[in-house]
Amino acid sequence: MKTSDFYYNLPPELIAQHPAECRDGSRLLIYDRSKKSIRDGIFPDVLSFLKEGDCLVINRTRVIPARLIGARVTDEGKLGGAMEFLLLKRLDETRWETLVKPGRRAKTGARFSFGGGELTAVVEGNTQDGGRIVRFEFDGIWEEVLDRIGQIPLPPYITEKLSDPERYQTVYSKEEGSAAAPTAGLHFTPQLLQKAEQKGVKIVEVLLHVGLGTFRPVKVEDVSEHHMHSEYYEVSEQNAKEINDCRASGGRIVCVGTTSCRTLETVADETGAIHPGRGWTNIFITPGYKFKAVDSLITNFHLPESTLLMLVSALCSREEMLSVYEHAVNEKYRFFSFGDAMLII
Repeated sequence: MKTSDFYYNLPPELIAQHPAECRDGSRLLIYDRSKKSIRDGIFPDVLSFLKEGDCLVINRTRVIPARLIGARVTDEGKLGGAMEFLLLKRLDETRWETLVKPGRRAKTGARFSFGGGELTAVVEGNTQDGGRIVRFEFDGIWEEVLDRIGQIPLPPYITEKLSDPERYQTVYSKEEGSAAAPTAGLHFTPQLLQKAEQKGVKIVEVLLHVGLGTFRPVKVEDVSEHHMHSEYYEVSEQNAKEINDCRASGGRIVCVGTTSCRTLETVADETGAIHPGRGWTNIFITPGYKFKAVDSLITNFHLPESTLLMLVSALCSREEMLSVYEHAVNEKYRFFSFGDAMLII
């Protein structure tokens, strides 16, 4: 299977630069795999699909202000060239795996200053993927320092400034740790979730802290050679029981986003039973994968040749999904993080 097999042509004007005026004001494409049919609607139509006894699985992660802009500290103690750090994975109380730009300045031993010296960083070494292991020095509580100095990192294809940073957080975000939002969840409002519960739909939280590896381009032509970055997940005993009870009673497991989907597929056994646990997952789902736990998926429209497009293609086939995407392009759906949504049933 080749990476180029997942290419599609996307006019740049279809890349959404800002969220819809209302969270649930986006469009919704419904793809029925059994009928191979497409229906166009609006996001609140998702309620007409959800039924009593179904389980809606959401990811409670929250995006941290993971983008740090600072300057190199010279041997003389002066500030030199500008540097951007992006926090990817916390290793311990002071050390992080990061992406740096420009990388040539981030040599082992180099020191950098942020926020007028409130935060400093020392590069300890390189990662296998071209990142850096960085040790931070600061006084006080890390989360408070980061809130003052850091910025919410938006994807590079979003070039317009976001007026309200909360629009890059889901309404149910709770636990900080992600470098990017689980964007399928951005469409939900508290009112929409309440209506789902009133229909008898069980809403269950899981956790997966989204790393940028999920969104990184696949740089190898042979898909099997691509290595996914690991991301931290948690599924509690109560979470697992609620999902298993739903399945046992004949309900469907509907995942909000590829992050919830990958979390469940990580902890499910071959019978589809969910087991509680926490740890790191680098699961890479491509066509041919046999889903164990997930019955349906709510997702956004993903980048060409991306691991996320490969995942949604695994729910049906590459040919079907590319046909669905062609329909979305022709109908001028909005694409990527702030774009419209798709429901795969």
